[in-house]
Amino acid sequence: MRLFSLTVICTSLVLGLSACEKLKKPDVDKKIDGVNVIDATNLNDIMMTVADPNEAVDYFQRALTQEPGRLDFKRGLAKSLVRAKRASEAVLVFADIVDDKEATNSDRVDFADALIRTNEWPKAEAQLNKVPPTFETYKRYRLEAMIADSNQDWDKADSFYETASGLTTTPAGVYNNWGYSKLTRGDFNQAEKLFLQAITYDKDMFTAKNNLVLARASQRKYSLPIIRMTQIERAELLHTMAISAIRQGDIDIGRGLLEEAIETHPQHFDVAVRTLAALEN
Repeated sequence: MRLFSLTVICTSLVLGLSACEKLKKPDVDKKIDGVNVIDATNLNDIMMTVADPNEAVDYFQRALTQEPGRLDFKRGLAKSLVRAKRASEAVLVFADIVDDKEATNSDRVDFADALIRTNEWPKAEAQLNKVPPTFETYKRYRLEAMIADSNQDWDKADSFYETASGLTTTPAGVYNNWGYSKLTRGDFNQAEKLFLQAITYDKDMFTAKNNLVLARASQRKYSLPIIRMTQIERAELLHTMAISAIRQGDIDIGRGLLEEAIETHPQHFDVAVRTLAALEN
């Protein structure tokens, strides 16, 4: 009986070890599909958003050499090229994407964005015209507003800017663009209000701060607005205000602002120093 039990135990151990070996031993003949692994780990999304743009471009180009028909890889490449400030290359990829039967409205909006970056406004407008009105996204309306601006269709631009600002939780960029549109139209008071709104949503947006100073100076308001700014920003804004004052013929005010900018800047403010020297001469 003991002999029988020992035999059963030994046989069980052998079978168990054999099973363990099978579990441990990799199947060397089975090739891992790297593309599927990439999809499983969402590496595509990471590459399109947070990875270094040029590294992302290389990644998607390599992926497309393996599977040239993959639309998601083409999208990734096009968006990465835009992030890498290579919009002219992105336009070529997007043109291929929108010809695909599986292209989406988002693809056309992204294509329009790339076209605007390459200053091809009529082509961008043509792409957006192919997107149905029911496709309502922040990016779509922001681009529509910019195109309306370029056509000097102010009513349309205002309507699109307003719609776009309501479709995002971070509308600082929209308000800044809208304010700049008002600034170019000569509506300085409204521009000032819009730049202030932009800064409310993004207190570090220096472009909006600079534009705000321009809007105020255009109304001959030669005092800095009550907003958060660093010492360097304060000096630069004073310089912007000084240039605006000089251009409007307020030379003495401009000179005083330049002197204040030079005194305010924590380092040597070469641009302001040269401007003041040129004014004195």
